[in-house]
Amino acid sequence: MVGDRPYRNVRLEASVRSATLPVDDPSDEGNGMKLKDKSAIVTGAASGIGKEIALVFAREGANVAIADLDQRAADAVAAEIRAATGSGTLGIAMDVTSEDAVKEGVAAVVAAFGVVDILVSNAGIQIVHPLEDFSYSDWKKMLAIHIDGAFLTTRACLPHMYRSGRGGSVIYMGSVHSKEASMLKAPYVTAKHGLIGLAKVVATEGAKHGVRANVICPGFVRTPLVEKQIPEQAKALGISEQEVISNVMLKDTVDGEFTTLEDVAAIALLFASFPSNALTGQSLVVSHGWHMQ
Repeated sequence: MVGDRPYRNVRLEASVRSATLPVDDPSDEGNGMKLKDKSAIVTGAASGIGKEIALVFAREGANVAIADLDQRAADAVAAEIRAATGSGTLGIAMDVTSEDAVKEGVAAVVAAFGVVDILVSNAGIQIVHPLEDFSYSDWKKMLAIHIDGAFLTTRACLPHMYRSGRGGSVIYMGSVHSKEASMLKAPYVTAKHGLIGLAKVVATEGAKHGVRANVICPGFVRTPLVEKQIPEQAKALGISEQEVISNVMLKDTVDGEFTTLEDVAAIALLFASFPSNALTGQSLVVSHGWHMQ
């Protein structure tokens, strides 16, 4: 995730040493791993949705770079996933709003894994206020993380995907707020809508190279990001935290249930492993029916 802390240089040498690439085992042939021999970067992957996606990708045979603002947290998750799956992992300190940090981080992944096949642009934060109370600095911060971060990571990864001749998959973490609006979330809703437009352009430009781009649009998932919002919205709306959950977050679902980390990771795996341009430029809502298309 990106916060208020200043960008710290990517520790390339230490990070590359931390990558432990698995040795191919003939017994793995035909084992059904959907991402075997692929390499992925997942931003904001030290916790929440990003961490779950990284774990699922590793279980499916991918080498995975855990990109996060917090180097220690990224290294810890990389070690945890490597121990659990045997896949190659790499912890990277990356501020997705810093052009230099993104370039250096992607270079570290290519140095360790040789290629980038999959990008999951997942890093994000949430700030809630009525529009008239939003500071311009908070507005710019939200757009920088969600939109500029998606642009910078995509721009850094695409040349490697194009040159490899292997194609690739770019996955943006949108939201039901890529389709709907909610009170108190003007910059978030604006940014999440923008990701759909970016994905359509990347899908169009990347098609001749076999590069697909899609957007996952989850409903509310009980991540640290959402847990933080519950008391904030309760205070802003003058209601209880339980009312925020029941009457705001889950009000329009068909069953009053939160979307899970596993739900979102399953869609990420679908987009990452799909074999052709038949599935590109799309946005898929996973929200217990909150938004129906």
